Amino acid sequence: MSDAAYISAFLDDATAILRVIDRDRIRAMVEILRDVRNDGGRLFILGVGGGAGHASHAVNDFRKIAGIEAYAPTDNVSELTARVNDDGWETVFENWLAGSRLSAKDCILVFSVGGGNADKKVSVNLVNALRFAKEAGSRVIGIVGRDGGYTAKVADACVIIPTMDEKTVTPQTEAFQAVVWHLIVTSPSLQKYAMKWESVQ
Repeated sequence: MSDAAYISAFLDDATAILRVIDRDRIRAMVEILRDVRNDGGRLFILGVGGGAGHASHAVNDFRKIAGIEAYAPTDNVSELTARVNDDGWETVFENWLAGSRLSAKDCILVFSVGGGNADKKVSVNLVNALRFAKEAGSRVIGIVGRDGGYTAKVADACVIIPTMDEKTVTPQTEAFQAVVWHLIVTSPSLQKYAMKWESVQ
């Protein structure tokens, strides 16, 4: 396939995703996050790899635009690596959430391509964190790809980025995770503070 053909196919798939993405699930996430803010709860954003990068960016947006107290465990490299070294990678998020006194007022947001799968030993740290969160009574939301994995099974609301081409599941999922969370933080129910460029005349 030539670069030109790949570009066309990738953008055509992106257009198709926009047409079929589940808007009701996005709205459900907005409602959950609005309730978390109104209840004085916190938002903990979990992701690895590209999802960790998204988590850091999204923490900024949820705090600065939506006025939600938000954190990402991957932002503190010292604590993250200490927990990996001492306790192991599979429990790193679970133990971090325990140290943060996760409660029923709080919410977990997952950015993941597969959503976690303990049987396949993929993102087991997310699976363990979500089990812990459900035991604590916390709400769980996610933006994931493929079939959503464990995240989709236990989430109160989960947006699954539709697969158009198995060869581009990761880039399309990660691209649309950014689209969806930016949509959410600027939704009428959640946006609390003006954004800089939109307020400059």
